[in-house]
Amino acid sequence: MKSSVKKFFKSSKKLVLEEFLEGEEASYFLIVDKNNFSFIGSAQDHKRVGENETGPNTGGMGAYSPAPIINKNLEKKIINKIIKPTLDALKLKKHPYTGFLYAGLMIKNNEPYLIEYNVRMGDPECQVIMPRLKTDLVQLLNASVENKLKKVKIKWIKNKCMTTVLCAKGYPNKNIINQKVDLKHIKLNKKSFIFHAGTKIKNGLLFSNGGRVLNIVVLGNSFIQIRNQIHKIIKIINWSYGFFRRDIGWRVINKK
Repeated sequence: MKSSVKKFFKSSKKLVLEEFLEGEEASYFLIVDKNNFSFIGSAQDHKRVGENETGPNTGGMGAYSPAPIINKNLEKKIINKIIKPTLDALKLKKHPYTGFLYAGLMIKNNEPYLIEYNVRMGDPECQVIMPRLKTDLVQLLNASVENKLKKVKIKWIKNKCMTTVLCAKGYPNKNIINQKVDLKHIKLNKKSFIFHAGTKIKNGLLFSNGGRVLNIVVLGNSFIQIRNQIHKIIKIINWSYGFFRRDIGWRVINKK
């Protein structure tokens, strides 16, 4: 073992072994002030570039919210085993946290394991959580800064939400950029949105300017209906320099 460590890790004399976790990933979001915290949504995203979770990891090929895997029993475990101990420890160190807190979790046998924390909203998880939020976001931010979260009741619309990312061909490696994107034939209703991720305006026209170009977001009653509507919008966009995963939400759709 010692010789192997010296051979492969020449810059260090120490080797850290961690438990391998195999399960289902989920994201749990909070908004926090110095004294309290409030749940602000759950989501699951798809990191692999290819369908059936194949190929290299990306920034995210799509997401859906809420995350059905996070039931009430699991949520209690997340709060009591992960969230509260973290926030309490920061208070003890006299550095209470204020703002967004995003816990990236691995769920294994109905037990939550913390993979990472981020002090921001996730992408593309943010795109499927914010459309479901009925409470004014600015009101929440002010309450967080002023330590008044306890006085704010967060309300949600009943719809589910999903996004599929339209990417430039070649992503996540060397992707094609500077290609015209035509959205003039797109007519969106109150439950559908297109968020720009990697675009730019040039001479009054829209062009691609990155790997993940557009987020097509739809609200609805069922994930299968939402995904079908997303595909209809992408078909109308008909961008020949792009591609997308057709199986976003497969876990929640295939279970039914």
